[in-house]
Amino acid sequence: MIRAYKFLMRPTVGQTQALAEMLRDHCSLYNGALQERRDAYRHVSKAGITYGMQSAQLKEIRAFDPERQGRWSFSSQQATLRRLDKAFQAFFRRVKSGGTPGYPRFRGVDRFDTVDFPKDGDGCRWNPTPHDPVTRVRVQGVGHVKVHQHRAVAGRVKMVSVKREGRKWFVVLTAEQDQPDPLVATGSAVGIDMGIANFLADSGGGFVPNPRHGRTAAAKIEAAQQDLAKFPRVRRDKRTANHRRAVEKIAELHGRVRRQRLDHAHKTALALVRKHDFIAHENLRVRNMVRSVAPRPDPDKAGGFLPNGAAAKTGLNRSISDAGWGVFLTILHAKAESAGREVIAVDPRNTSRTCPACGHVAAESRTTRETFHCVACGHRAHADTVGAINVLRAGLVRREAQPA
Repeated sequence: MIRAYKFLMRPTVGQTQALAEMLRDHCSLYNGALQERRDAYRHVSKAGITYGMQSAQLKEIRAFDPERQGRWSFSSQQATLRRLDKAFQAFFRRVKSGGTPGYPRFRGVDRFDTVDFPKDGDGCRWNPTPHDPVTRVRVQGVGHVKVHQHRAVAGRVKMVSVKREGRKWFVVLTAEQDQPDPLVATGSAVGIDMGIANFLADSGGGFVPNPRHGRTAAAKIEAAQQDLAKFPRVRRDKRTANHRRAVEKIAELHGRVRRQRLDHAHKTALALVRKHDFIAHENLRVRNMVRSVAPRPDPDKAGGFLPNGAAAKTGLNRSISDAGWGVFLTILHAKAESAGREVIAVDPRNTSRTCPACGHVAAESRTTRETFHCVACGHRAHADTVGAINVLRAGLVRREAQPA
């Protein structure tokens, strides 16, 4: 199995400058390759340029500009071109499926934050001196950079990435390791229902409160954005030090919220995996759930629009994004795979409208957001608990229906 490790780097002032130059030059290569593809499609041939054609030009590019492109790893530059090729493949796939195309865009220096090294030892080597008590990573053109390794790395390191987040630098390792021994079986099965008031409810009647990290930090983020708005809009090379500090303040606040949300998701998923052998959850399409409401033109007034509940839907979308359901479910599946647990996603339709006692389905049974009162048999329970019970039952049925 594949596992990723992320460690904080502690570069010197000179190494920080070299790392920034590495990102800048890879960004320039990415934008240049994108421009070449655009020009070729418009003026030369509709067939366009492929990754193989651009990769074959790298040798000439490095020889022509040895100061900027020639000093970095050849394989990392191929990875940057491969990243652009994947962006185009995704673009054409969305066009064929009828989705929003999203043509690949040019990257600004501040928005190009990662350089990949496909093979450990080719341009970047993890811990080149294992006998040294200080862990380091050697990056071509930068040197040996100290790393704060807070946990051991199991398995063989296959890929190394250098990433910038604000003013901090991280090294991300992708390691290949054997399947770990599964956790001891508990004989327990659970269904979970994701929500807004509570982060989740389980079929046993338990609840996990919603921490609402984004809402807690909303006032500070708003104040920081207002401070940034006081500065006039000027070119990047004309911005003052106060302007840069205001931008960094906003990035720091958003980064803190992101880390808090990840920490909560990891701890919640780990508790479920340790306690239950089988976990069923709703197959939520979060991207569709947070879409904006389509406008409603007024047929009686040219250029006018009817109320469409956009304000309420915006608040709901913000709450769903703040809860981080998609991130949590991704982490849950990864931890379950490592622990030898089984996780199944089921159809969420009518899970909160079906009575767990008699099976009657009616929207009127859910009288409020928290109360479920069956109109057929009179069964009363918390609405989220009812949803979790129905999710568990649907998950067990689906597991039994799966071929051996």
